[in-house]
Amino acid sequence: MKEKKGSSLPFEKEELISFEEGLFGFEDYKRFLPLPITEDSDAVLNLLSVEDESLSFIIMNPFLLVSDYEPRLSQDIYKKLEAKDEADLSYYVICVVGDSPENSTVNFKCPIVVNTVSRKAVQVILESEEYRFRHSLKDIGKEVV
Repeated sequence: MKEKKGSSLPFEKEELISFEEGLFGFEDYKRFLPLPITEDSDAVLNLLSVEDESLSFIIMNPFLLVSDYEPRLSQDIYKKLEAKDEADLSYYVICVVGDSPENSTVNFKCPIVVNTVSRKAVQVILESEEYRFRHSLKDIGKEVV
């Protein structure tokens, strides 16, 4: 069933991801449509609010940026996501796009975690001290995260 309510883009309800608590700073927006920048790739996505199309985020697969990224989730997060297995989860980091790639950053500290089965999502704050809120894209690969 195609849905359009609040969105000019047609989409299938099953394509949406739902944030029960919203994203940090955007708690009122709960339903987002992930749109791949490159077809059939989750490397970079446009995460578009279907409640307000002027609200979107560029998100990236952190494992394609940093191979040793190791987010650790609490059991509460697994419960919120209704996740039985780590294999059901996908992780994304929000990119703040600057006027050039050198001036763009990603947030490894607060990834978005999506249960690919239930389509539930949360944004979490990782307890690890090794991840920061702003990590320059130009420095990825040059230093440890």
